[in-house]
Amino acid sequence: MSELILASKNSALDAKIDTERITLNVGPQHPSTHGVLRVILTLDGEIVIDAEVVLGYLHRGFEKLCEEGTYTQNISLTDRLDYFNSMNNNWAYVKAVEMMMDIEVPERAEYLRVIMSELQRIVSHLACTGFFVSDLGAAHTPLLYAFREREEILDLFEMVCGARMTYNYFRIGGLANDIHDGWIPRLKAFLQRLPSKIDELEALITGNEVILARAKGVGVLSPEMAISFSTAGPVIRASGVPFDLRRDVPYSLYPRFDFKVITGKNGDIFDRYYVRVQEMRESIRIIEQALEQLPDGPIRIPFPLNVRPPAGEALSRIEGPKGEMGFYIVSDGTSISPYRVHQRPPCFIHLGVLRDLVIGWKVADVIATLASLDPIMGEVDR
Repeated sequence: MSELILASKNSALDAKIDTERITLNVGPQHPSTHGVLRVILTLDGEIVIDAEVVLGYLHRGFEKLCEEGTYTQNISLTDRLDYFNSMNNNWAYVKAVEMMMDIEVPERAEYLRVIMSELQRIVSHLACTGFFVSDLGAAHTPLLYAFREREEILDLFEMVCGARMTYNYFRIGGLANDIHDGWIPRLKAFLQRLPSKIDELEALITGNEVILARAKGVGVLSPEMAISFSTAGPVIRASGVPFDLRRDVPYSLYPRFDFKVITGKNGDIFDRYYVRVQEMRESIRIIEQALEQLPDGPIRIPFPLNVRPPAGEALSRIEGPKGEMGFYIVSDGTSISPYRVHQRPPCFIHLGVLRDLVIGWKVADVIATLASLDPIMGEVDR
């Protein structure tokens, strides 16, 4: 009789049980959505069987506003896109206008642009790393460590332009103003401390057993999928694709600097984290080289505020912290405002791959995968 009962139980366990599907809304108001993002998950128990990314909650009409503002006024609007990347937003926009007008930027301004861009890359990667660990459910210690170094860079930005978040520092043909005498010594002192601080942050994360269990082999993005979805930046490089615009489609003064293009092997959550950590070290190398080579001279060419580019179009491309970003600008040749402005936003493109990465995983893995993509919704909705 006992054998019969045991056989009956085993048959029940082996049988396929149909369960009711559950619909779960992650967001649009949720601290782990990195902004006003909504992801509609369809679950079988705790397993994700479908995911729909819903955008548009933060739409502010950036591209339409650019058609009303002048070419110079629109620089301040770019700050509000990826607000952890304002310096690079400025650069990509003014670069497109400079291409239309065939403007050559002074060499000192180009060096300072590189320095600001790489400092901004470190800021973005620090924030991403800190938020990533918090989204895994860890204590806030790594986040506070990351923001400690971020604050020092924001102090440096404030010394340059008076702002800590939306800088409006780049100008068509150069920069708004030059750095003062005390800025470079303070930057050099910070760069001497930063590698040990990155080591300290990494010691909390990289070898942590819980983080390895949550991140290794989870949310794998294959090289083929990374390319087909047009991903870029740390996301595509973590999948083993060594593509970096600074090296492969060089712009500004990047060919003068020696740095490595960091890649991963597995394309999982862990690799996306680790690539960013190593890229911070390479940014330090670039900044140090730029400081050594920094020449004297003007930081912008004389230029009227109300520029009127000739009729035509231009497409700029730069390597932002989150990947390839750029601006497509059209001029009709008659107006001091662009006829059309379009931004190429890496965050928007990376959200397109989220569904494929989370199907088959659990709800907690969705949060971790989203954090590893590092979206900022100000850039996604525009």
